[in-house]
Amino acid sequence: MAEIGKGVTAGKLAINVQKKFTRAQEKVLQKLGKADETRDAAFEETVGSFNKQMVEGAKLQKDLKAYLLAVKTMHDASRRLQECLAEMYDPEWFGKEEVDSMVEEMIEKEMDNTLEDTDANWTDYYEKLTDESLLSLDTYLSQFPDIKARLAKRERKMVDFDSARHHFASIQKGKKKDEAKIAKAEEELGRAQKVFEELNVELQDELPVLWDSRVGVYVNTFQNLASNQEKFHRDMGKLSQNLNDVMTKLDEQRLDNEGANHSVAGDSQPANAVTNGDGDLPEGFLYKVKVLHDYAATDGDELELKTGDMVLVMAFDSPDEQDDGWLVGVKESHWLQHKDISIKGVFPENFTQKV
Repeated sequence: MAEIGKGVTAGKLAINVQKKFTRAQEKVLQKLGKADETRDAAFEETVGSFNKQMVEGAKLQKDLKAYLLAVKTMHDASRRLQECLAEMYDPEWFGKEEVDSMVEEMIEKEMDNTLEDTDANWTDYYEKLTDESLLSLDTYLSQFPDIKARLAKRERKMVDFDSARHHFASIQKGKKKDEAKIAKAEEELGRAQKVFEELNVELQDELPVLWDSRVGVYVNTFQNLASNQEKFHRDMGKLSQNLNDVMTKLDEQRLDNEGANHSVAGDSQPANAVTNGDGDLPEGFLYKVKVLHDYAATDGDELELKTGDMVLVMAFDSPDEQDDGWLVGVKESHWLQHKDISIKGVFPENFTQKV
């Protein structure tokens, strides 16, 4: 309760107390059925829509904030993972003596750029979602507290109006007519009715407009979310491909390094060892190809290929065995590990690229 002397006079305090008492008394009489109540079914339906709209908007805001938090968390986790990869990316993997140092520097630079671009994409994605979706939703929801307060005020003023209406009716029905009291009660009724109807008309105009506005808000929220998601994943897809290319180069360098090591070991083999001037490679070796697309073998004599595999192409045992568009060979990784050409197989040439 407000303290007297701090902007509230004793008279005003008494009036407020009396109003609360009168309203409480009126509500009791209405609940007991001893006094009629002003009702507006259409308005009550509109209020029900408003309450539904307010709950839905608050849920959307909560879920969108949770999504943004997840984006930020994923960004942090992704950055730590990328930083971990960068720290572990040891230049010695390429072999200082066997691999040209300029290629090593180029890969490291490409890796750094990939990490920086990845971080920028996450930041841009988070900021655009915040600016274009969350902030506009916050602005939309900021209207609800004022409307809710005015609805509560309308409810109070409606009770005041009913109370004044019943008071005026009871005085008019009194046995002793007191014209002064009747005039005063009529004046109070007119004042209570005016205040109530002004609030009522304003809300009747505003609530349907607010209800219709939710469509545009939802469209704006999810359209911006979808467009930013599409751009983010498209840009991240390009960067992921760049990172995959870096890893492919690292794997190729590893395989080349292993081949070079086998070649050095082959120098000490007897003169009759099977070699062809390009390291310890299978007899009949022609050239090397890189697999561009996955290929699922459909027959026992075919090779199962994965994107990035390196294949040592060999000559067919007989020209009659070769079909147009097909090559025969062995995966380089298998050859380096097992030195066994029995695992060779055929594969479509258009799935590969000569290197």
